[in-house]
Amino acid sequence: MAISTPALDALRDARLATPELKDIRLNLSSVLAGENLTDSQAFGTGLAAALFLKCQPLAQALEADMRAGLATAAEPLISDATAAAALMAMNTVYYRFRHMIAKESYGARTPRLRMSRMAQPATSKQEFELMSLGCAALAGCELCLQNHEASLIHLGLSEDACHDCIRIAAVMASVSCGLGE
Repeated sequence: MAISTPALDALRDARLATPELKDIRLNLSSVLAGENLTDSQAFGTGLAAALFLKCQPLAQALEADMRAGLATAAEPLISDATAAAALMAMNTVYYRFRHMIAKESYGARTPRLRMSRMAQPATSKQEFELMSLGCAALAGCELCLQNHEASLIHLGLSEDACHDCIRIAAVMASVSCGLGE
């Protein structure tokens, strides 16, 4: 991992240091290494997941390490992570409802929900889609998962990259649980 993580390390060592949370602590140390993702993609996905989960200590630690490690590139990434988490909070509720109810009458209605940031992210379409995919997994929205994964494949990312994204979101969920947030 090219980005050093002093804030994340401090959080991990202070709040996840019990034997019960050893696996979570070790996963947090390794998952952001991004075997198939760039540092920006991995950390952006992690931050979007932490924000989506409303896990303030985790989000603050990730953001601090991003600012230190990515310099000026951190600001658009943090902005997109914030936008992706907020938009996916809305979209996963709306589209999960439509999918679960499975009535044509709801499917025929236009959502009339603004989401133009998805089409015009501050970073790249790939990064925003990765952030959205991670949030969709956290919400368990099948339709959103299918659409964001298909978009990422269309944009040239591999299934391995999508898999890494989901691993990051899963670890952020376990950290949030371990922190009691």
